[in-house]
This record gives sequence, C-alpha cells and structure tokens, in this order.
Amino acid sequence: MAKLLLNLRHVSDDEAADVRAFLEANAIAFYETQPSRWGISNGGIWVENNAEVAEAKRLMADYQKQRQARVRAEREQAVREGTAETFADIAREQPLRVLLTLLAIVFLLALVALPVWLLHH
Repeated sequence: MAKLLLNLRHVSDDEAADVRAFLEANAIAFYETQPSRWGISNGGIWVENNAEVAEAKRLMADYQKQRQARVRAEREQAVREGTAETFADIAREQPLRVLLTLLAIVFLLALVALPVWLLHH
C-alpha cells in the first residue's frame, strides 16, 4: 500500500521538483496525485512500495535539513545586503491587499470585543 511522503499544500514548485529528483535518483518508485478541482486536496507525492518508505523518509529528512540551512543562509544574506522583503515593500507593491487585511483585523478585533462592550453597558 502506498504511503504519503509529501503533501503538496504550500510546497513550492522547486521543492517538489527536488523531491521528485532525489526519489528518481535513488530508484524509489513513487507517483503523484494532482490537486482536486475544488481545492479540497492539494495533491501529494506517494511512495509506492512499503519497503522503500523508510529510505524515502530518511532521504526526505536529509533534504529538508539541507534546504533549511540553504534558505536560512539566503535570508540572512538578503538581510545583510538590505534586499530582504519588508512590510514597507509589501505595502508599496500591494497597498489594496495590505489595507483590506488591516480592515479585516480591525473588524475581527471589534467582533471579539463586542460581547465585552455589550455586557459592560
């Protein structure tokens, strides 16, 4: 029976491609399910053979450690160079999104505070 190795929800294309590549390089049989039409599932990468699941998980753990170290180093370098994305950059590039997000936060805070205000008055 196949076992899920990687749920593709919030997984970048390059990361999924890396996982496919190391599975193929190590001759681990896998298949991929596609995202559902209505967004209920985002697809996944499945290991076909139960005997290969432990090796696939070990390879995945090694890959994630390497990726984490590389991405953190890239982020630290971007911060040092001043090229890291900041809130001000996002606000300049997507002002409507930022404004709508802030309005939603204010609305939700008001909704949470409403019962307390009603009980007090």
